[in-house]
Amino acid sequence: MAAPHLPPPALLVVAAFSRHSEALTWAAQRLQQSYGPLAAVSVAFAFNQTAYYQATMGADLRKQFLVFHNLVSLDCLPPVKLHTNALEQELAATGNWTETRPLNLDPGLLTLGKFQLATTKDQAHRLYLRDGIFAEVTLRFQAGQFEPWPWTYADYRQGEALAFLNGAREFYRRRLRESARPGG
Repeated sequence: MAAPHLPPPALLVVAAFSRHSEALTWAAQRLQQSYGPLAAVSVAFAFNQTAYYQATMGADLRKQFLVFHNLVSLDCLPPVKLHTNALEQELAATGNWTETRPLNLDPGLLTLGKFQLATTKDQAHRLYLRDGIFAEVTLRFQAGQFEPWPWTYADYRQGEALAFLNGAREFYRRRLRESARPGG
């Protein structure tokens, strides 16, 4: 019988999307207050793979990934998702936007073998964590790069998203080595 042990910490990545660049900037600033400095931010790219969000968020959505410098424990995903949901509600409550949902924040954890997203929606391929939050392994690392599953959302299948997350994985590898050093 193998003895249980704690896994290494993960890299926190938040996918933010909105049609308002000001909302994306606000999200990055607020998230840094809670999770520390950003290590990388992707270019905002068109999020047009689905019309699912159009009724509440409007058209011409832009998405970007925010990668945080500080590593986090794997059990942080439920509280992070609850916090990002609260931030979405806080921004919407200002009344400064014509949309009922001006911002969407999707936190995930990147490890050497996978990228997982938090969600409040259950499906056959998702595992319940706690507090109404489920996790989905969205990408797996195979043959030297992240690869999608059949259920992976279309925007995470795009070359620019995969390239960015592969780069984030390299940053994560370096951070793991640094944190393993004495005093790291």
